[in-house]
Amino acid sequence: MKIVSLVPSITEALFDLGLTENEVIGRTKFCIHPKEKVKNVAVIGGTKNINIEKIKALQPDIILANKEENVKEQVEALMGDFKVVVTNVETIEDNYYFLKNLGLLFNKEERAQQFNLKTYEVLNQAKVDSPIKVAYLIWKNPYMTIGSDTFIHRILSEIGFENIFKNKTRYPIIETEDLAEAEIIMLSSEPFPFKEKHIEEFKEFYPDKKIMIVDGEAFSWYGTHIAKCENYFKELISEVNFV
Repeated sequence: MKIVSLVPSITEALFDLGLTENEVIGRTKFCIHPKEKVKNVAVIGGTKNINIEKIKALQPDIILANKEENVKEQVEALMGDFKVVVTNVETIEDNYYFLKNLGLLFNKEERAQQFNLKTYEVLNQAKVDSPIKVAYLIWKNPYMTIGSDTFIHRILSEIGFENIFKNKTRYPIIETEDLAEAEIIMLSSEPFPFKEKHIEEFKEFYPDKKIMIVDGEAFSWYGTHIAKCENYFKELISEVNFV
């Protein structure tokens, strides 16, 4: 089966389940894992600006997309010619069924179940000592955070962090003064690439707060990625338990 993936975490999951470059024939420029495999796969644009003609030329048997990460009109333009599966992963349970369905679709049920079990194990072991109020920022100019109906929020909650913007939805725009309640301000490495210099900017407003860069992939990449973040979460928790 020839597959085109329009989502970085789906591309990673396909290879983790054991598919090959002969099967995954198209991916976005943001599909960077696993590095040694994706370099051999044709690039068909970005997640928000896919090249429909390139995809048509590849003649895939199936295209895997995501409700949030891809543009509805672009995905619908492919539906007339190809089988398109549109995923929507907001919760840990969604992630379980996403992997289960991928396993069924590509005859990789056992491998999918292994990753599901490992994901639950990682999240069950990764717990802060007591709830910590956090603000998780994904964008700058304007500052944007995450509401309660996002996958990032679910991962934070699983670990024991309390999202101070849990009463919001999706990705609200906020001001620096809105962060006053947070004990920790987390600056995600993606989609905006926050760096150490941005920590200093926040320190001017909140000199006494813990402000840190966090691995955006560990919190936002659904599929198989969380199952591989055991060490990262352990290190993160050991760092924040002293807050």
